[in-house]
Amino acid sequence: MLEISNNISLAEWEIELTGIRATGNGGQRVNKVETAIHLRFDINRSSLPAVYKERLLKLSDSRISTDGIIIIKAQSFRTQSMNKDDALKRLKELIVSAMVVQKNRRATKPTRGSVQRRLTSKANRKDVKQTRKKVQF
Repeated sequence: MLEISNNISLAEWEIELTGIRATGNGGQRVNKVETAIHLRFDINRSSLPAVYKERLLKLSDSRISTDGIIIIKAQSFRTQSMNKDDALKRLKELIVSAMVVQKNRRATKPTRGSVQRRLTSKANRKDVKQTRKKVQF
């Protein structure tokens, strides 16, 4: 069972975990041991509240397919159990991040003092460049 928040959790049957062979460099056991984890989570079939489902489906994340299936591949660690924990942690972070509401941006103008400082520094720089002597050959 994966705890998302105090009152929301996912059952084990909702998350499909499959062991696969990790890519990259390895040693003698690289082609024998399935240490990487392939996690699949169907948003539409899950027991998540409707609000969570809507926000997850609206996310423009490459891990969410057009069918509404979250696919996470975890292969950072050398053991399957650590990769499993990593995949579940990343799934939880994705679900929690979908519920974060972005604060609306309030348009602001630069202060009069900051505009004045910028213009004076530009004028000073102009003077420095104009007073340089050109070398003539």
